[in-house]
Amino acid sequence: MTFYTQTTLLQALSDWGLHATTLEHPAVFRVGEGDNLKAGLPGAHTKNLFLKDDKGQLWLISAEQTTTINLKALPKHIGSGRLSFASEQRLFDALGVRPGSVTALALINDPEHRVRFILDQRLFDADIVNFHPLINTATTALSQPDFRAFLERLGRKYQVVDFDAVD
Repeated sequence: MTFYTQTTLLQALSDWGLHATTLEHPAVFRVGEGDNLKAGLPGAHTKNLFLKDDKGQLWLISAEQTTTINLKALPKHIGSGRLSFASEQRLFDALGVRPGSVTALALINDPEHRVRFILDQRLFDADIVNFHPLINTATTALSQPDFRAFLERLGRKYQVVDFDAVD
């Protein structure tokens, strides 16, 4: 399978009439790294978890970077089995990205919708959302309407979760 790259993703967004602003920067691997870079980018910044459950279902969670995610309590809220982090190989096979570059924008590489998508209420409510464009040396900002139009264009269903209510 041929996966989208940063270049082809950004071209697709443009072709679909979605306005994306992308900032190139040094590689960022974890939440908290690059906070000085993020200060210049308005909107909600994200953390993204690629998980599998004990039934083999794959999950992508996109949350605002300061959101606490209780993986032990989450299954009863999303209808999954016990959750754990998926392997680097599963991540690449499913979404075409490597660790450190996990992003909701990688859903473009999952046309068969094998990965279930969970969206943090805080991101759902944010005016602007920031994600890596399939690589961790850039950050792409989308307005909320354009982000939702991206998901709609992909035919993606998603579940919004208020992680503050997960205990």
